[in-house]
Amino acid sequence: MKHIVVVGAGKIGGSIALMLAETGDYAVIVADRNPEQLIKIDRHPAISTATLDITDHVKLVATLKGKFAVLSAAPFSLTGGIAEAALEAGVHYLDLTEDVATTKKVEELAAGANAAFIPQCGLAPGFISIVANDLANRFDTLDSVRMRVGALPQYPSNALNYNLTWSTDGLINEYIEPCEAIVEGKAVTVPAMEEREEFSLDGVTYEAFNTSGGLGTLAKSLEGHVRTMNYRTIRYPGHQAIIKALLNDLNLRNRREVLKDLFENALPATMQDVVVIFVTVCGWRDGRYLQETYANKVYAGVVAGKLMSAIQITTAAGITTVLDLLAQGKLTARGFVRQEEIALADFLGNRFGRVYHPQAAHFKEAV
Repeated sequence: MKHIVVVGAGKIGGSIALMLAETGDYAVIVADRNPEQLIKIDRHPAISTATLDITDHVKLVATLKGKFAVLSAAPFSLTGGIAEAALEAGVHYLDLTEDVATTKKVEELAAGANAAFIPQCGLAPGFISIVANDLANRFDTLDSVRMRVGALPQYPSNALNYNLTWSTDGLINEYIEPCEAIVEGKAVTVPAMEEREEFSLDGVTYEAFNTSGGLGTLAKSLEGHVRTMNYRTIRYPGHQAIIKALLNDLNLRNRREVLKDLFENALPATMQDVVVIFVTVCGWRDGRYLQETYANKVYAGVVAGKLMSAIQITTAAGITTVLDLLAQGKLTARGFVRQEEIALADFLGNRFGRVYHPQAAHFKEAV
């Protein structure tokens, strides 16, 4: 049995802990500074809790020592400190961050480390990069890689056509921070909330626009090998225009605390969500210009005996799959590991990763 520390007792952290504990192969400590959050963690013989201020570096290192890995489900602003503690404690490190600066810091810490440092293990960045890289490897020469992901309510009922499904801080960060892309073969930054497009999938019309972080390390990996690559978040039509008015006309991009308060007190959360994944790659193979597309929808369902939202399932399954592959010796066990280094077949064949399989879109019991 491998001993794991999950930092962060929110909905995602709790889902990760339960999924790991249910296998019988992992013993999990969930650490959080808020005792009220820890009380909400599902009771399980393989799950224990620890009240811990993760900004206390000494106590965090002491908690991590002797464990197999630490998984960060904490806000992106705290993730860098967890990576530093993992390096000192000599344990494997995995996170869910979409923050570009945090990932760069993790990569720097990983240089020469004796344990694996694997950031961006969620949905986007994370699984989306694994899919895109798998499609890209099917071509002799690449032209374009377009990655689109959205966590949406199944039943939108407000002007934003949106309900809160995950971290409000992370959502705002994606809407404001610069976005990475490749244009004419070169890595560039482009503004968030721009370059809107529309597309249809299964008879439903969506809009998509630039948001930060979703491209992950794939931009660096494919720079010079693809003409165009970008990542955009999927929403129902009308969402982008209202958000841009809030950010720009009301200047809430410089008053994040006000924007967060608005979101959390005006937008209800929902468990009835759907995650839409849409990746299209174009290029040349055997002298022909071809396109290959991966499209999938993951719905809320029962995992590990508990009803979970689609964003809980996809995010938690992302990081638990990567941990499982690491524990099985299928990933490099030291230094910096990129998501695109993970084989899609290995991911989908994993006991956690199978929830992403297209045939599992309406599953009843996944793990």
